[in-house]
Amino acid sequence: MTQIKFKDEIFTVSAGSSVLDTLLEHGHEIPNNCRAGACQSCIMQLTKGSVPERAQKGLKDSHKAKGFFLACSCQPEEDIEIRLPDENQLRTPARVSQINELSADVIELKLKTTEPYEYHAGQYVTLWRDEGLGRSYSLASLPQNKQETLNFHIKLIPDGKFSGWVHTDLQPGDTLLVQGPAGDCFYTPGNPQQNLLLVGTGTGLAPLYGIIQDALQHEHQGEIHLFHGGFNINGLYLTDELTQLEKDHENFHYHPCVFKAESTLPESITQGDITKIVLQSVPQPAGWKTFLCGNEELVNNLRKQIFLAGCSMNDIYSDPFIYA
Repeated sequence: MTQIKFKDEIFTVSAGSSVLDTLLEHGHEIPNNCRAGACQSCIMQLTKGSVPERAQKGLKDSHKAKGFFLACSCQPEEDIEIRLPDENQLRTPARVSQINELSADVIELKLKTTEPYEYHAGQYVTLWRDEGLGRSYSLASLPQNKQETLNFHIKLIPDGKFSGWVHTDLQPGDTLLVQGPAGDCFYTPGNPQQNLLLVGTGTGLAPLYGIIQDALQHEHQGEIHLFHGGFNINGLYLTDELTQLEKDHENFHYHPCVFKAESTLPESITQGDITKIVLQSVPQPAGWKTFLCGNEELVNNLRKQIFLAGCSMNDIYSDPFIYA
């Protein structure tokens, strides 16, 4: 068994346990969220020793060089000494510029950073209210300006500490902190003729909206099909913007879907299981690049079904949403 030294205390890491597990077990309050190596909330810093490569997956090269690692993904193979990092090394201040209502329970949050912020549309970052409360959200914006504007779609989660604060208390002019980015669910130029399939539920639309804008900005030539699903019609938003985008670009096709209809639906909206709707519309996705975002169970099932229908696993990118 290996040992970790933290705040002049030494702890033994049990077999199968992570650094995060060990520190929490001994009463230390370490920021954490997903515990899956995705949100990067539990970043810590080495002062002595080394960590497995998987513990630094998704981190910037500059952060790796400084010894940063993800405590939830780290099962050390040797004795190490660690500390909590200075948050100023990881987090960028951002000011709230706008808050817009997108639907009854989804708002658009626009932030402006105080310095250039590098990211790809569709990646996600962790937004921090303070040192102890942060949540990960996907970027719906494009990295265009020197003074960056970052756009997010934030759904109000029942009893959600962070989303409740954003929806009820946050005001334009307020400041929070941004950490990241992370994730590989984004558009990459280089194959402009490849067809793109994008499927999302709820605020899974946020990263897909950024990816679509990025692809169109790069003058992507292949077909682009977006399937956005909601439990009912109230779960759909940005319908006017996406409909206009479809009119402006002949290769972009917008397919709004609902699982349940409480009244007669417009002809443009399809009712049913979004997985079946997607596979009926695109029965042979071989050669397509696919992006799947939103509900974790649906994303994982769709990834399997799209693969079985012929899409290469190397062409399937997913961002399953895991709620705290």
